Amino acid sequence: MAIAVIPQPVSVEIQEDDPITIEKDWAIEIEPASPDLERIGRQLSDLLRPALAASLPVRPASGPIEGKVIRLELQPDLSDAREEGYELLIGSGGIQIAARTPAGVFYGMQTLRAMLPASVELRAARPHQLNVPPGRIADHPRYAWRGAMLDVARHFFGPDDVKRYIDLMTMYKLNRLHLHLSDDQGWRLEIPGWPNLTRHGATTAVGGGAGGYYTQDDYRGIVEYAQERFVTIVPEIDVPGHTNAAMSSYPELTCDGKAPPLFTGIEVGFSALCDNDATWRFVDDVVREISAMTPGPYFHIGGDEVKTLTPEQYAGFMERAQAIVRKHGTQPIGWDEIVHAQLDPATIVQYWRPDASIEPPAGTKLILSPANRVYLDMKYDAQTALGLNWAGMIDVRTAYDWDPARLPGSVQPDAILGVEAPLWSETLAAMHDIEYMAFPRLAAVAEVAWTPQPSRRWDDFRARLGRQAPRWSALGVNAFRTPEIDWAVR
Repeated sequence: MAIAVIPQPVSVEIQEDDPITIEKDWAIEIEPASPDLERIGRQLSDLLRPALAASLPVRPASGPIEGKVIRLELQPDLSDAREEGYELLIGSGGIQIAARTPAGVFYGMQTLRAMLPASVELRAARPHQLNVPPGRIADHPRYAWRGAMLDVARHFFGPDDVKRYIDLMTMYKLNRLHLHLSDDQGWRLEIPGWPNLTRHGATTAVGGGAGGYYTQDDYRGIVEYAQERFVTIVPEIDVPGHTNAAMSSYPELTCDGKAPPLFTGIEVGFSALCDNDATWRFVDDVVREISAMTPGPYFHIGGDEVKTLTPEQYAGFMERAQAIVRKHGTQPIGWDEIVHAQLDPATIVQYWRPDASIEPPAGTKLILSPANRVYLDMKYDAQTALGLNWAGMIDVRTAYDWDPARLPGSVQPDAILGVEAPLWSETLAAMHDIEYMAFPRLAAVAEVAWTPQPSRRWDDFRARLGRQAPRWSALGVNAFRTPEIDWAVR
């Protein structure tokens, strides 16, 4: 029996026996009693409640599994499981999800979800039969970094939109959300001591829209929501370029002391912070404030597309910016241009330019985001109404059919932390635009990042992807029904 799980698990043994039916007299048990497992249990109960017209109780485990139970279990010595790996057992005696870590249990729950009928996603309170095939799945990710990036600067997307994107990401076991919080068109996060960043710099967007920003409480809420789903938020404040909104808010950040007008176009490369005392006070305050609100260990400092500084000026700026990030206890990340500066040993390079020849120092780790493969703002084809095409057309097969270990060729495979799919928002103004450009391609990128290369085959993935359509319909996802895929209709 074929199952439509994405990403494809490492090992799947599904039996042809009668399916197991989850009913309202079942229970969810956790072992040991822990806040993480209890939270995952509640999330699972919430998922199943509409279909069952009942809430399954979440209780501490007692004794062996004895049918009509979904057991969530931590097993530190579980064989064949890595940090985020899991084992899923489904049989007449019940269902067990075991893992070394709570994150592994969460990903096992996502696999169980994918094996249930798409009707489990419907929120109307009416009974639907929940059958799942018996068998065993043992699974773990290829890469630790399985990310998506959302540009909330060119157009602003509110907290509820970001949380929905997190929900859709975690269905496919993605675990990093990189938020591009500032650019020429808008500043999107409240910073005490620099109120004009949001009072002025957040008031517009590409095309002259209304803009918007996150209060600190909004941002903390996003971070907490992500943590509860094992997603690490990676904040980005792009420097020294892509900074017109900041310079328009504070003219002391410019070298001539004159505030430029707000910008609503999409050109790049024209702005750069001045290397002066005000700028470094600004950078230090921003990094400190955001790092204090972000429990994850990373801070992205941008560094891309700076066209108005000399190479020496650029290198000096990025070296000092890295030191500030380290001072505030976080690990710097920069777009691949940062290799032209002296890199801190901890700095991570995010590779995005497919034609760039980058040679980071030995030991430097990389995130792979080649624009011609995983930039989700690129058009699917020439007829796509949204998106750009400077990196080429990216259909689903293009996003899927590549091996990160072979790109870039000069980098050793053990230097690769993983894969991240950016979604820039020059042409995206609403959540349904995000969904249209992200799906189905984000599911393809998720499998690239999770599944071992020998286990990935386009024809097999194409079939499993087509069977996501009813689930996306139940969730109200505005996915693009590309003609590459034979989409299931129910």
